[in-house]
Amino acid sequence: MRQGLCQRLVLVLRRSAGRAVLLVGGLALLAGAPVQAREWQVKPGASIAAAIAAAAPGDVLLIERGRYEENLLIAKPLTLRGINRPTIAGGLQGDTIRITVPDVTLEGLIVTDSGDDRIQQNAGIYIQPGAHRTKVLNCVLAYNLFGLWIEKANDVEVRGNNITGQRDHASIFRGNGIQLYNTTGAQIIDNEISFTRDALYVDVSHHAVFRNNHLHHARYGTHYMNSYYNVWENNNTHHNRGGLALMESREQVVRNNHAWANSDHGIMLRTLQNSVVENNVVAGNQRGFFVYNAQFNRFHNNQVIDNHVGVHLWAGSVDNSVEGNDFIANRVQIRYVSNRDTPWGEERGNYWSNYLGWDRDGDGIGDIPYEANDMVDRLSWRYPMMKLLLSSPSLQSLRLIARQFPLLRAPSVVDPKPHMRPLHDNWRDWLGKYFN
Repeated sequence: MRQGLCQRLVLVLRRSAGRAVLLVGGLALLAGAPVQAREWQVKPGASIAAAIAAAAPGDVLLIERGRYEENLLIAKPLTLRGINRPTIAGGLQGDTIRITVPDVTLEGLIVTDSGDDRIQQNAGIYIQPGAHRTKVLNCVLAYNLFGLWIEKANDVEVRGNNITGQRDHASIFRGNGIQLYNTTGAQIIDNEISFTRDALYVDVSHHAVFRNNHLHHARYGTHYMNSYYNVWENNNTHHNRGGLALMESREQVVRNNHAWANSDHGIMLRTLQNSVVENNVVAGNQRGFFVYNAQFNRFHNNQVIDNHVGVHLWAGSVDNSVEGNDFIANRVQIRYVSNRDTPWGEERGNYWSNYLGWDRDGDGIGDIPYEANDMVDRLSWRYPMMKLLLSSPSLQSLRLIARQFPLLRAPSVVDPKPHMRPLHDNWRDWLGKYFN
């Protein structure tokens, strides 16, 4: 009797313990489950700032089309998503939107009318130090001093935005389209930036990607310094003073960019080391490439077309690999001053549209080396009116005579394997793309 009672008691305790484990396990699962983000509707006439104050971290504010005259401070991780492009206007004072925390997303908004205080660096969107992983997606930023100011914020994504500056201000008094300072891991992709001081201003920012941006009608399409391990590709820069200006940098990949119709340079590479510069087009600029104090870089498969000066090479720019490029219809192919020759094209050679040699064995490579800076080039620099006679038989004869007499020869860029035909089929598409 007692034995049966004990057995029933043990069974009850086991069942109770099992229910307790299930209850505790269920509570644990509930505690670990992500909380569903709440969506807040903001209608015209309502306050976005009030919705921000009421929202919890991770919530989404759906802002309906309308005009909201507010300066917003976002101090918790939120998503502000515009429905049919609402406008947030800062009343021409301060920052229209200031972000102080990580993991904020702004999407589909028109952001306008920041203040005009250059000391305070007023911006349409100001991303403060520590506001990591901010995303600005498919927004329009118009008539702000700086479009986006990003400082000490890592892994920021700026994608698909249209940014224009204060067009009624002189260029020097405008801010930059995107100001990026002391960051890592930025992604600046698919943006159009125009009528700012510099479209992109980048300083001390590493491991970033700048891709598919359209940069025009600014001082510099890109003004870039002191930054390493970045990728520049498929960017289109035109009608600026300078297209891409990459300075004081190393370990860059600069490929598939188009820099055309800029009043000074297409691509400036100043104090650049250990970088790849390939498959770019520079056309219709005052100077196609301006290369200053650049060493140990690879310049391959670029098209340098119809510039006043194809490449301005200066200040010890040596030990670079220059192969497979087309130099076509530049008034001066290479502007180069040095006390010794610089070899280019030692492995594969380049194409030079003003090459006067011949190809007796029909292998597609000229039989005598190409020399960029001969006596005729130097005379034309000193006496620009000579350019009217560059195609004349007398000047062509002078070129050939100068090569036979070493005393008349100046140090030059020398290509031992000049190609007889262009290496790219589409070079004619880039003729006549001048700054106006």
